[in-house]
Amino acid sequence: MSATRWHAPYAWLPGGLARDVVFEIEDGRFTAVLPDTPGGAAGAARRLPGIVLPGLANAHSHAFHRALRGRTHDRGGDFWSWRERMYGVARRLDPDGYLALARATYAEMALAGITCVGEFHYLHHGPDGTPYGDRNAMGEALRQAAAEAGIRLTLLDTLYLAGGLTPEGHTPLDGPQRRYGDGDVEGWADRVAELKPSAGMRVGVAVHSVRAVPREALAGVRDTAAGRPLHVHLSEQPAENAACEGHYGLTPTGLLEAEGLLGPMTTAVHATHLTEADIAALGQSRTTACLCPTTERDLADGIGPARALRDAGAPLSLGSDQHAVIDLLEEARALEMHERLRTLRRGRFDPGDLLGAATAHDGLGWPDAGRLEPGARADLVAVRLDTPRTAGIAPDQIVFAATAADVDTVVVDGRVVVEAGRHVLGDVAALLKAAVEPLWETG
Repeated sequence: MSATRWHAPYAWLPGGLARDVVFEIEDGRFTAVLPDTPGGAAGAARRLPGIVLPGLANAHSHAFHRALRGRTHDRGGDFWSWRERMYGVARRLDPDGYLALARATYAEMALAGITCVGEFHYLHHGPDGTPYGDRNAMGEALRQAAAEAGIRLTLLDTLYLAGGLTPEGHTPLDGPQRRYGDGDVEGWADRVAELKPSAGMRVGVAVHSVRAVPREALAGVRDTAAGRPLHVHLSEQPAENAACEGHYGLTPTGLLEAEGLLGPMTTAVHATHLTEADIAALGQSRTTACLCPTTERDLADGIGPARALRDAGAPLSLGSDQHAVIDLLEEARALEMHERLRTLRRGRFDPGDLLGAATAHDGLGWPDAGRLEPGARADLVAVRLDTPRTAGIAPDQIVFAATAADVDTVVVDGRVVVEAGRHVLGDVAALLKAAVEPLWETG
């Protein structure tokens, strides 16, 4: 890859906001990041508008949930009623349909400045649970989708063994859940071993939840996860806590702690309904907490204790989860706004905190990304400062004003994926429409 130079009026560097920054890129890496280099001194550098941010990391995605956007608001209800609509979409997807939907969804992410996604993947087998000829056909569709959309992927292959949990115990997989399961933890680990990392993909693992994975399987997860990112849905709804405490006598966090699954390689997704002891355990173990504010409010799940988790020592990341909105700037802003609603105080997080959560790559297995500095992966996102939303703002408060619609240019590993607000694949809206509408034609 040939060397390139870019110049931006502003950029968010590890030390904060800088002016007149030149980026030199070669072989997909930043070789130099030079602040205080005015345009005239930048020579032949290509001009970027507005403020440049590091590539954004979407730490929690269910790509196929994008088909549910704007389709589930006619019945009210809660997470559990929404889940039935989600199961309807899950029944209809095959590898080709999954590829089309994920490619369009990942392209929408790129338009929003997302350069890396963690895909919490449990849609493994055919509708009746029969494996495809290639047991990882659905996972390979996600690999291809991310490559064609131009973003990196961490495939979080998810263990899903039980249909639910009550105080009496776990229930069997039923209906569309059958395509999620591998029979036992050994069968799952055997299939995961067939997945190989590539230049644009890391292979991580996930526990769907303590509802879906019995305690006796967690040791096998711990062994399979060694050295990989490990993610888990944690305490998303009070009903999950009640069932876990009723059956195991432990909170979900307490159960994971007892089985040795917490730690710096683990990400607890949602972490909404936590006790003080749960918060302390997550913080002391340096487990990342991935909050998904737009999903948590869309599904009426609640507001998580983000500031308390951060104060306890848990790093924070962000995800768009079920993609009611794909906008990591909105997720970051919501982290602060939800804290304001919960505490009646402003300034719980500063802009640097919020951008740090939106660019956190460590929990996805890409520790060399998410920073505008020499040696890091050459990901950058130029956000315009002259739109109706951003005109007149202080550049260092971009996270409180901009939306995905203000993203102009996105570079991933040195490759231009979005320019002047247009994706290299062309009309992403048309791709989304073509992928989503067939999933609703029969129901």
